[in-house]
Amino acid sequence: MTLLIAGGRLTQDDLGGRVAVVTGAGGGIGYEAARALLWLGARVVIAEINRETGRDAVRRLNAEFGTDRVRFVQTDVGDEGSVRRMARKALRAYGPVGIVINNATIAPLGAVDELPIEVWDASYRVNLRGPVLLARAFVPGMLEAGWGVFACVSSVGQAYMGAYESLKAAQVHMAATLDAELEGTSVAAFTIGPGFVPTATAMDSIPRLATLMGQPVDELRRILVAHTLPVEAAGAGFAAAVVLAERYRGQEISSVQALLDAGIPLPEAAADESSASPTVGRSATSPLPPNELLEALAELAHSVRTTLAEQAEGWQERNLFERQWMIRTFRSDAKMSVEAWLTTLGELERAAAAGDGDAVRALVAPIDALVYFFRHQYDLAKGYVKNPAEREKTLEIVQGWSDEAWRLHILLEQVRAIAQR
Repeated sequence: MTLLIAGGRLTQDDLGGRVAVVTGAGGGIGYEAARALLWLGARVVIAEINRETGRDAVRRLNAEFGTDRVRFVQTDVGDEGSVRRMARKALRAYGPVGIVINNATIAPLGAVDELPIEVWDASYRVNLRGPVLLARAFVPGMLEAGWGVFACVSSVGQAYMGAYESLKAAQVHMAATLDAELEGTSVAAFTIGPGFVPTATAMDSIPRLATLMGQPVDELRRILVAHTLPVEAAGAGFAAAVVLAERYRGQEISSVQALLDAGIPLPEAAADESSASPTVGRSATSPLPPNELLEALAELAHSVRTTLAEQAEGWQERNLFERQWMIRTFRSDAKMSVEAWLTTLGELERAAAAGDGDAVRALVAPIDALVYFFRHQYDLAKGYVKNPAEREKTLEIVQGWSDEAWRLHILLEQVRAIAQR
């Protein structure tokens, strides 16, 4: 059986010699992440609280790969002593741990004002205290070794899931803060969201969630199907993100984004979902003839890249605090570092100028995120530039940047729309 992780640009040597801890990997996304990490060459410690599923996961993985590169250590991530014991066992078995994926979770359902506080405490214990304990246990060793990846896992907010989603949101902020503290090192922290994945836990929760929301079960299932990513794809996205961690520092990304960045073909439903734009209709603008469209795309990509390069140069002239704040804000809003964006826009310009539509469509360039960054800067300027005349001039300039990036987004969508006909 061919693994999904093997279908892109990654190789079986990308994580050779690395040691990974994946919490809650007895099944579901964690198991598939461990599976993909093994294919990438890593040795894996499954930190799972359920003894039966943990041992079964090791048996199946070692049988599939014909190796002894995976171990199970029963672990309660919310217990400091348990995490420390797991860390010692991992070190004895495989050496220093360089990768941590905080996959373990519990997902209680219920209204914010009705769930007992004990349920909130239990969620905090696994969904936030656990990742903090793992950071304390492993990040110092990563820094000492000179390399590491610390990945948190996020989720999308829903009504009646506050005791779960609130703590997941806290993981996002913890990872971003940790990465800021790790700036200048080769240890990266980021957050990845799998989207809706039909694990046993997720599917079992649908009837109760539908009842709480006052919605038919079949209707909720239908809505969720449009956003579903297969379990293997979600786990493979986690593993791919580890290989590409440097470009994701401090960000919240998705499994789909990591798969696309690694050149891994998406399952058909996920590909359809990722290519659709929520803001640009396919028929909103009549497509230009392909040659003219690509020429215009090249010109706009060059202009947006020039603007961004000038901004990045200006950041270097600011004091240390302002410079770091701008860099982190950009990376958070635009979903990539400024260096990655300059490279991507340069590749987009060259491919479009060469008339290579296939290369243009193959590029992962979330221009809408860049538009969001410029619009965020516009909103900030409204509040921070006090002189009325200077404020109006600044707003006009930033609006121009935003409009130009938006036109680039529309042209890129048109290229993709033409390809689908």
